Amino acid sequence: MSEIATEMTPDLIPAGSSMARVASAAADAGLKIRILKMAQSTRTAEEAAQAAGCDVSQIVKSLVFENLATGKLNLMLVSGAHNADMDYISANYNLSFTRCEVRRVRDETGFAIGGVAPIGHLTPITVYMDRTLLAHNEVWAAAGRPDSVFRVDPQALATAIKAEIIEVRAQG
Repeated sequence: MSEIATEMTPDLIPAGSSMARVASAAADAGLKIRILKMAQSTRTAEEAAQAAGCDVSQIVKSLVFENLATGKLNLMLVSGAHNADMDYISANYNLSFTRCEVRRVRDETGFAIGGVAPIGHLTPITVYMDRTLLAHNEVWAAAGRPDSVFRVDPQALATAIKAEIIEVRAQG
């Protein structure tokens, strides 16, 4: 792990902040997490892996899409080592997504791009999770800011957020 990280204990997390929502949502879900504020950016999967001292495949990319069938936002949690194959997902899960406006992501999740956490959203959101994340004992996810992360058991996270586990790319 990066030598320059600050553990965000409850007394250091600003009340009403996106980090506070993540901490509260984790506690409500029974997830024991420690939020770390890194001295360097964790906006990209590569930056997050470097800061956390883990493999890029252990980074949870939180991708927000608009579901074309419902018009609602959906969250896709993808391993940092993968790109979501939208054609494959559409063909195999009957899901059609489109990118949504950055402002809408901020307004409905409460998070800025690069800091979208898998928990603590302002409004309920349907979540799909990359099956390969479950191969790890722990994964690292954004904690509400582009410079903060938390470590969590991926199965416990999937259960807590009622994520549907899917393949996000064609195998082969």
